[in-house]
Amino acid sequence: MSGYKANTDEPNKTTGQFHSLKGTVVETVGDLTGSAAWKQSGKEEHAQGEAEYQAAQAKNYVEGAADRLAGKKDAVVGAITGDRQQEMSGNVRHDKGQTQQELNKPTA
Repeated sequence: MSGYKANTDEPNKTTGQFHSLKGTVVETVGDLTGSAAWKQSGKEEHAQGEAEYQAAQAKNYVEGAADRLAGKKDAVVGAITGDRQQEMSGNVRHDKGQTQQELNKPTA
């Protein structure tokens, strides 16, 4: 049985995926051996892993949105004031945020 405890600090996509997969394996072992305890433990770990993955995905999506907004603000302020360095760094931050959002787009 797994005894999985979700990461209480910050959600993490990698550990979420790991525990989702591990839970599926434990559940399958329970099915094959007829162990209801293993089957239930596997189901629980799979569900907790999926929840951690989705929480990390949402957190990263929001962080990407924040970077996009802050980057856009810096780019506009830099363009208005003629500060090309600020404008360029704002554009880079905006693009980084956009990429982060695309990578963490919620799945249906």
